Amino acid sequence: MKAAQLNKYGGSEVVEIKMDAPEPIIAAGKVLVEVYAAGLNPVDWKIREGYLQQMAPLQFPATLGFDFSGVVKKIGEDVATFQEGDEVYGQAGVLNGGSGSFAEVALANTKTIARKPKRVNHIEAAALPLAGVSAWQGLMDHMKFQKGQRVLIHGGAGGIGTFAIQIAKHLGAYIATTASADDVNYTRDLGADEVIDYKTKRFEDLLRDYDAVFDTVGGETYERSFTVLKKGGVIVSMLEQPRQDLMAQYGVNAIAQFTQVTSERLSKLAELVDQGVLKIEIDKTFPLEQAAEALAYLQTKHSKGKVVLGIK
Repeated sequence: MKAAQLNKYGGSEVVEIKMDAPEPIIAAGKVLVEVYAAGLNPVDWKIREGYLQQMAPLQFPATLGFDFSGVVKKIGEDVATFQEGDEVYGQAGVLNGGSGSFAEVALANTKTIARKPKRVNHIEAAALPLAGVSAWQGLMDHMKFQKGQRVLIHGGAGGIGTFAIQIAKHLGAYIATTASADDVNYTRDLGADEVIDYKTKRFEDLLRDYDAVFDTVGGETYERSFTVLKKGGVIVSMLEQPRQDLMAQYGVNAIAQFTQVTSERLSKLAELVDQGVLKIEIDKTFPLEQAAEALAYLQTKHSKGKVVLGIK
């Protein structure tokens, strides 16, 4: 089978397209899927560069990729929830029990997949798992969001931000977001009530007494975000660990989110897509043969929505 693999850590040059990579072997509690499309996330190029090798070293050759959409080809023992021919989406990364999604066939753990949303194609479905679940988990599980609350979402035009705005709007939130001037109309169309150009304005000069902040940017943006929260508010960050000093100073709660893609959360997202609540924005699609270029694009460009590999 064809697959995008690594034999060592590094930049774009270490991504190799193998035409005769061995097909993964089925295992109990798992399924083999024909991958129709694979979604890209920043974690993919970070793994390529070795950022996670201390925590989770790869065994080379290693197939890249987590997010995918495809069709079940074979089921392992003890699998009762899926059948051959089912259209599914979710994750098949080597770090969560899979074999890597940047390939024509992937092994996936049944706990990290669900039935694909019917309303969208495989390219769109492959864009949803990590970013969509990140938005859902942050808003629903960590912020415990309620109708009428006010939330600031940083990076509203990015992968997570795009989904977070739509979910928050569905929940009845008043939404402010930070974005570049080019993305003002894009984020407004998603449902943002107030869009702040982060290059020309400081959000903390304009916003006060917010219930929650969803931080996908980190750094000084994270620190400055504490000032816009009301006492008892919450900030959820995809990048930063909680700062006890800032929590005490402003009387708020801070949470560091490690996204956990589960069948239950994927099923909830699929429902929202099929109800027409959640629209999936695709920035650019590359063929599998250009996996290296796709990762470089994601790493260096300001993508609007998601980047996806079309495989079948």
